[in-house]
Amino acid sequence: MKRLILSTLALSTCTLAIAAAPPTFSTQRLSAEVKTLSSDAFEGRGPATPAETRTIDYVVAQMKAAGVQPGGDIVDGKRTWTQAVPLLRSAIVGTPALTLTIDGKPQALTQGEQIAVRAPTNGSDSVTIADAPLVFVGYGVKAPERQWDDYKGVDLHGKIAVVLINDPDFETGKGDFGGKAMTYYGRWTYKYEEAARQGALGMLVIHETAPASYGWATVKNSNTNTMFDIVRDKPAEVHPELEGWIQRDLAVTMFKGAGLDFEALKQKAQTRDFRPVVLKGESLSAHFKADTKVITSHNIVGRVEGSKRPDETVIYSGHWDHLGVGAPDAKGDRIYNGAVDNATGTAALIELGRAFAHGPRPQRSVIFLNVTAEEKGLLGSEYYAANPLYPLAKTAGVLNVDALDPHGPARNFTISGSARLGLLDDLIAAAKSYGMVYTPDPKPEAGYFFRSDHFSFAKRGVPAVSFGSGNDWVDGGIAAGKAAEDDYTEKRYHQPADEWQADWSFTGMARDLQLLYTVGNDLANSDAWPDWSKDSEFRAIRDKSAAERK
Repeated sequence: MKRLILSTLALSTCTLAIAAAPPTFSTQRLSAEVKTLSSDAFEGRGPATPAETRTIDYVVAQMKAAGVQPGGDIVDGKRTWTQAVPLLRSAIVGTPALTLTIDGKPQALTQGEQIAVRAPTNGSDSVTIADAPLVFVGYGVKAPERQWDDYKGVDLHGKIAVVLINDPDFETGKGDFGGKAMTYYGRWTYKYEEAARQGALGMLVIHETAPASYGWATVKNSNTNTMFDIVRDKPAEVHPELEGWIQRDLAVTMFKGAGLDFEALKQKAQTRDFRPVVLKGESLSAHFKADTKVITSHNIVGRVEGSKRPDETVIYSGHWDHLGVGAPDAKGDRIYNGAVDNATGTAALIELGRAFAHGPRPQRSVIFLNVTAEEKGLLGSEYYAANPLYPLAKTAGVLNVDALDPHGPARNFTISGSARLGLLDDLIAAAKSYGMVYTPDPKPEAGYFFRSDHFSFAKRGVPAVSFGSGNDWVDGGIAAGKAAEDDYTEKRYHQPADEWQADWSFTGMARDLQLLYTVGNDLANSDAWPDWSKDSEFRAIRDKSAAERK
């Protein structure tokens, strides 16, 4: 997930030790690292490509030079620099044959234009669907705790579910799903998972820019390339055979062809009374093969060992991967360089590692976790959190960095989503010394909390935040910050144009890293254990391991 934006509320927590003045961070080094990592030579840093080896070699060399020690898998009694991450890789072979039939009239759909289907990750190496009926299932939510069920009485076996993106509350801002703030029910990942649980043959998510929080170009570029998933015993339990997105205009045409009004049904779907609606006389056919195999990607792991309590850890995380080489843009550029997303975060980990390695040795160990396959569904962090190299119960907190702003400094900062936890209080308190304030997420409906690597830890109870650079620029204020954010989202996010720019000063990022260093260093030199707010859904999970922190 990416953005140059903002998020949440605070809450009180622990008292941390007072640290010495933070180190300064070299804007020249940050710029050089981002420039290198996002250069064409790294081919968009796709997992399980030659670019992965290039990326790992570069990052490890930089961490070694910075004085960081290896913190990955143990081989022959010694820590290595990486953690092996087995993944299922799936790529569509050739051009998929996709046909929509309305009132007996078939029309071919073009991959990447009206529709974007994903390579299968349900364990199969081909998709063969002939004239599958289409059923509109509203927002595709089944939430017993909210007395909500969009699947009332429907049998989806052999059928394709058609679903809206985001939550039922998105348009009104009021209701049982947190208003504008997206819940996990609003994420497309959840919708596919629920479709599989309901026995659907497939699911098509209707794209609309506002509730999705990104345009069709992002959908196309993110869903028509190689897919990855963690290796599962029963992948079909979380993935239907066909997963894809369709353009809103196509959805409107489909509804009209079935004698239905798209907007009227969308409004109906925002209520508990909604029931699934068959798109009468309509069906979808899909035929394509996929090249699937299990590959091994890698998380890069650096470590500065704690002086007094080395078994307790503070983690800085960020992903090294991007989209690799894909469909060309209007200029013919096929390399998705990923400068902001997330060469900035990878450079941040290298320089934070340097600061800790050259500063006073922390009492707790500090881990620099540069994960793979974030762009494929947070897979590297998910694998680490499911197979931790250091116990999660004794992980004091996770500070994730994803798409930091390479421009000048801002007067504010944010975190992704609207979670409430003590780690945020620590950031708020430390930010005062840098003349920075916390600004809640202006786009809680975008669901950023579920779109970055901290979520893999949060859902297991570990206090975790994804730090976001501010939008109230010292030079130009909110108007300048928002203009840059909008430009990035529209023209660069998940597009080949996310490239290093010579006019980036990196002065804002250098100051952001001072704040992040201060909070992580204070936590690493304390006996504090930040927690979630008492009403957080993650509090009970964390409390279960409380005895291990005594």
